[in-house]
Amino acid sequence: MHHEINTLSLNLIAAGDGASHAAHNVPGWQTGMFAFILLLMILALAFEEKIHAKKSIITGVFAIVSLLIAAGCGLLPFGPVINAFGEEVKMPVYIPAIDWSVIAIIFGAGLFVDVTSQSGIFSWIAIKLTKASGGDPVKLLIYYGLMTVLFSAMLNNVTAMIIVGSLTGVSLGKLKRNNLLLGFLLTEALLTNVGGLLTLISSVPNIIVGKTAGISFVKFFLVAAPYVVVATGVTLWMGMKLFKICGLTTDAEKAEAAQLVATFDENDGIESQRFFNFCAVIGVFFILALSLQSILPLVDQLGMGFVAIAFAAIVLLVFKHEVNRFYSTVDWDLLGFFASLFIVIHVMEHAQVLALLGKGIAQLIQLGDQAGPAALTVASAVASSVTDNIPLAAMLAKILSAQEIPGDSPFWWSVIFGANLGGNITPIGSASTVVAITIIHKQKLEMSFGGFVKTAIPFAAVQIVLAMAYILAAKAVGWI
Repeated sequence: MHHEINTLSLNLIAAGDGASHAAHNVPGWQTGMFAFILLLMILALAFEEKIHAKKSIITGVFAIVSLLIAAGCGLLPFGPVINAFGEEVKMPVYIPAIDWSVIAIIFGAGLFVDVTSQSGIFSWIAIKLTKASGGDPVKLLIYYGLMTVLFSAMLNNVTAMIIVGSLTGVSLGKLKRNNLLLGFLLTEALLTNVGGLLTLISSVPNIIVGKTAGISFVKFFLVAAPYVVVATGVTLWMGMKLFKICGLTTDAEKAEAAQLVATFDENDGIESQRFFNFCAVIGVFFILALSLQSILPLVDQLGMGFVAIAFAAIVLLVFKHEVNRFYSTVDWDLLGFFASLFIVIHVMEHAQVLALLGKGIAQLIQLGDQAGPAALTVASAVASSVTDNIPLAAMLAKILSAQEIPGDSPFWWSVIFGANLGGNITPIGSASTVVAITIIHKQKLEMSFGGFVKTAIPFAAVQIVLAMAYILAAKAVGWI
């Protein structure tokens, strides 16, 4: 899954040789048992509607069960941890397991969007884009698809999905095209992970693998950009075909759409021009802060989660006497889902389930420079679809480094493409697809775990096949 770097997890080191030893020497039957637990959780999420339970409840139960069994097996590093200053810190073992940066991004970005939407700015943007499209659904999908890719590359896929998803609902509602909303949202969700490939800093797996392989920012962009352009075009085309999003063909349709669009007034939802202007300015600074976070003094250490919460706090000052109504709109189920999912994945790391996957993938390297990269791309994608791609990418980077794979080898790119694109296979494969499903359900649209997989598989398959072909072609012409 595509998440920000968990600085707490990286800075806190488990104390005690016994705990570390236990974490790295796990009996095979225990690893198999936890792999079975992970499979059960995935199946439970797949049948979420059948068992009438929210995602947070399902993953929460599995987090509790996993922690109890892992504690009984002696797999968890209990005891004090050492922070970056060499100080001992006492905390529950599951606290550093949670990627708090992702939680902060979802919480802060969600609040920021909710508050700024009161200004009418999202309606304004949506209507402007709708007018530019002339009411043509195909043009609107293209505009929104390109915006999704750009936001995912500049910001992160969670924030991109929150913002673009909000705009999509407004635009299609204005056009009375709510029947296309599901197709739009799913296409946008699948494009967030394509956009996450554009630059070295667009996703954490890019940073981890790119740094280990010694790939520069410019090199990464030059190699990834052609694929992103092609994959974006193909994904948009598939979205139009599979979701039956058709353009306006007859003069009558165009005239009717133009007449409908002409009645739209982007200023209708603006109650206070002053508040609108404030939100427009703060929105630009929000995007700039997220885009430049990695190079801004102090902020580069505090992370994107800090930026999201800080800007949410700034806009909440406008409603300082009635902030409770915004807190009540926070998607606590989504936050609970991610927190408990991180805990389950953390336990799976200590149980060596991820290492088991890594050993299998290491065998793929032996297949050679032709079949090897293709097989590794598929394996990385499949593994990423059901587990956190940050530890997965870190583990695979260590394996490639230990094998002394040169930095210009296609294997590095196989991990990068696979880890990112695997998020499009399942609704828990990336944070943005989870957010998309949440938005879909808020819009009273039906989409189950199995329904998402069935719908997304053709897209993911094409994107992954394109990635395999592109990696081999780029290697053949000397791009990598």
